[in-house]
Amino acid sequence: MTESFAFPVNYPLKVQNGGLFISRGIGTHPTRRLSSHELIYVVRGTLSLQEENTRFDLHEGESLLLFPWREHKGLTTFDSDLKFYWLHFDFVKDVAMIQSQQNNPSLQLDIPQHCKVKDRETILTLFRLFLYEQERGGNSLELFLILLLQEVCRAWPENVEPDGPGVALAYKARQLITTQFHLPLGATELAERLHCNADYLGRVYRLTFQMTLTDALHKQRVTAAEKLLLANTGNVADVARLTGFNDVAYFRRVFRKLLGITPAAYKKLYCREHINSQ
Repeated sequence: MTESFAFPVNYPLKVQNGGLFISRGIGTHPTRRLSSHELIYVVRGTLSLQEENTRFDLHEGESLLLFPWREHKGLTTFDSDLKFYWLHFDFVKDVAMIQSQQNNPSLQLDIPQHCKVKDRETILTLFRLFLYEQERGGNSLELFLILLLQEVCRAWPENVEPDGPGVALAYKARQLITTQFHLPLGATELAERLHCNADYLGRVYRLTFQMTLTDALHKQRVTAAEKLLLANTGNVADVARLTGFNDVAYFRRVFRKLLGITPAAYKKLYCREHINSQ
C-alpha cells in the first residue's frame, strides 16, 4: 500500500463567494460599501458603476476591480442583455504570508482596476470552473482566483486599441517571427516586409506582447534550438545556423541568458543518448 502525504498550501488570497448575474432589464446595482474586494467581468452588455467619485462604464470583455470600504453604486438601469460574473475576495493579512510574498516576487500581481481582457475564452473558462468548484464545495477556489487575476494582469495596455491597426501589425510581425525565424530577420527586415516604420512596429509590438521584437525573435530561435538539441541534430554550430544565428558565440550567449545553461551543456544533459528500436 502506497503512502500519502498532506502538504498544506497557503494562498495570499481568501475567496468569499462568486456568481453569475443575468439581467432581466430591471433594477440597478445597489449602493454599498463592502469589506472585501470585488472582481467583475462583463460577458455582454454594459454596466455603469461609480466608485467614490470615479465612473466606470464596463463593456463586453472588460473587467473591474472594486476596492473594500469604498462606496460604489450603479448609475443606470441594468441593460436587458447584461451578463457579468462577480467574485468577492480578501487579501490575507497574516504576517508570515506577507513576508512570503515579499521573498517570492512571483506572487506579486500588478492588477489594473479597469481593463479590457486579452483572452476572453480563458477567463470565461476560469469563471465557469470557479463556479463549478464552488458548487461542489471544492477547496481550489483560491487557485482559480489567482489564475483569474493573472489573466486580468495580461490585459491590453490603456494606450493600445485591441482592434486597432497597431495590434494587427504586431500580430503579423509575430507570425513572421514564428514561421521565418531561421531567416535573416530583425526589426528593419520585419518593418520592410510589413511596409511600416521600424520604430513604430517595435513600439506597438512591445505594447501588445510586453516584449521587444529582438526578445521575441531570440525566444523563438532558442525554442527551436532546444528541439534540435534534444533530437541530436548536428553540433552546436549546426543548430545555431539552422535557427538563424550566424554567430555561434552570440547564439551561446543568448541561449545561456534565456535558459541559464549553455547549448553544449543542455545537449549533454537532456538529449536522447539511448534509442530503443524494439
